[in-house]
Amino acid sequence: MIPSIHNRGSETIGLIRYLYGPGTKEEHIDPHLVAAFDPLTPDPGRNPKATHEQLQRLLDQPVNALPAGKRPEKHVWHLSVRAAPEDPILSDEDWAAIARRTVAATGIAPDGDEAACRWAAVRHADDHIHIIATLVRDDGRRPRLHNEARRAQAECRRIEADYNLRRVPAGDGTAAKRPTSAERHKAEREGRGQPAREELRETVRRAVSGAMSEEEFFDRLASAGLLIRRRVAPSGDLLGYTVALPDDRNGDKEPIFYAGSTLAPDLSLPRIRRRFSAGPSGQGADTPAAQTPSGPATARRQAAAATWQAVLVIDHGEDAQVAAHIAAAGEVLDALAKTSAAHSRAQLREAAFAFERATRSHVQAERGHDRALRQAARDLVRSGPALGRGEDGATTAMAIDMLFFLVTAAAHWHAKKNHAQQAAAAHQAAEHLRAAYRAAADAPLGVLYQRGRHLSQPLLRRQAAYLRQAVPELAEQALAEPGWFALAATLADVEAAGHDPARLLAAAAERRELASADSVTDVLVWRLRRMADLPADATAMPEHAPTASLNGRPGRPSAGRADQPRRVR
Repeated sequence: MIPSIHNRGSETIGLIRYLYGPGTKEEHIDPHLVAAFDPLTPDPGRNPKATHEQLQRLLDQPVNALPAGKRPEKHVWHLSVRAAPEDPILSDEDWAAIARRTVAATGIAPDGDEAACRWAAVRHADDHIHIIATLVRDDGRRPRLHNEARRAQAECRRIEADYNLRRVPAGDGTAAKRPTSAERHKAEREGRGQPAREELRETVRRAVSGAMSEEEFFDRLASAGLLIRRRVAPSGDLLGYTVALPDDRNGDKEPIFYAGSTLAPDLSLPRIRRRFSAGPSGQGADTPAAQTPSGPATARRQAAAATWQAVLVIDHGEDAQVAAHIAAAGEVLDALAKTSAAHSRAQLREAAFAFERATRSHVQAERGHDRALRQAARDLVRSGPALGRGEDGATTAMAIDMLFFLVTAAAHWHAKKNHAQQAAAAHQAAEHLRAAYRAAADAPLGVLYQRGRHLSQPLLRRQAAYLRQAVPELAEQALAEPGWFALAATLADVEAAGHDPARLLAAAAERRELASADSVTDVLVWRLRRMADLPADATAMPEHAPTASLNGRPGRPSAGRADQPRRVR
């Protein structure tokens, strides 16, 4: 159950007419009163003799009783309370009780207070109510509304438990501001895919990903087509910035600007500047270590390596270091989504959008330790768009596989810290990464599968022996997976490259537990190919690779990894 406190208004009659009206899309059905400060309050929805004006005069009476100079300009308070889609339909009596509990919890009408503010709760849909109140008590005083949003949230958590409704994760005040209903309706009217606030937040996050200076950050904003205003002090120092979409205008046809801090707490200029500070090594953005990699595939391999080291920090590091790595992981996700091919881009963008909520908590990030991840994000952006095939496509799958482990580790860390919303966001991001991985990995793993299924039986038995020697507790599971043949081909490549397959396999498996992985063989394939510095795309392997060990029989046309020959035991 989600409570939303809307912007305060100055016209009670306008809000009443909206609540009892048809709605912007004729979505209001049977508007009627479910509860009010007085049981005799007129209901224009069910009583044909009652009017909107009567209800307005009744609610505004304490406001109008004040001298004109003492009346608050914004005296209309508006709260909506919405149930989750999967919740049962509540009765009017249930919603009436919920309305009384929320006005009491927020301070509008505390229990037993005979001189409290006047209010009314209107229902015009199955899943939510609106509460309108006027912010002058019957005794002429103002209500005490300190932290009313947080108190409304806390009361809704109790209501969920009492009514056996879906439990919404509790917030901690670090979430980005959600689009208002007016912003959402405007986006729908104009045919936008998302409200301007969300589009700007995504664009600014992508611009800051891996940026090493204010100049680079603002250049990226300009390149993205945003309008930018800088707030400059009399001394000439830059204090802040606002951004706008060129085609998002108000009634006067002027661009609507948003400050970075109103898009998300960590997008204010002071918070962004903290990311630009040099890490422990003291390296700046122009040192040789920060030069652009040779191409998208190299950038993705480096991102996978940096991500894997970050997983180990999240598993065992100090809280401040973990918070920094999780925040920087959001930059890597933004950069990967920005530069990946179309078949995986949509799910990567959804993953980055969801994980944004997991990048902030009340644990203060210790900047500097996250430098490798921020450099990885920078390299992804500077290396340019990746192809969806070949080494670019295969290394995209490799990077996504590592990011999935990082996001999962972040979810576990947040859960241990009781960061409910952040943990839920990380789990949601992981689901989108699963979908992106399937899109990116199908082709390169299919190639490896075909190579593996054509290996000679002696060679397959040797790779199975390596597997049993290195990870005996997981060997039978791996041998039963469709991906075993891709792993066998990779082990053959590792051996052909001069490595000890059993030793490298043991090293790949011991770095972090594998039992919870969706596919043990997939994880080991990417770890081995990265650790042995093998091409992620098996078609790029040189002629001396284990194709010489094929059994010589012509294979059938590729049927993907589901077409499995006899298992090697």
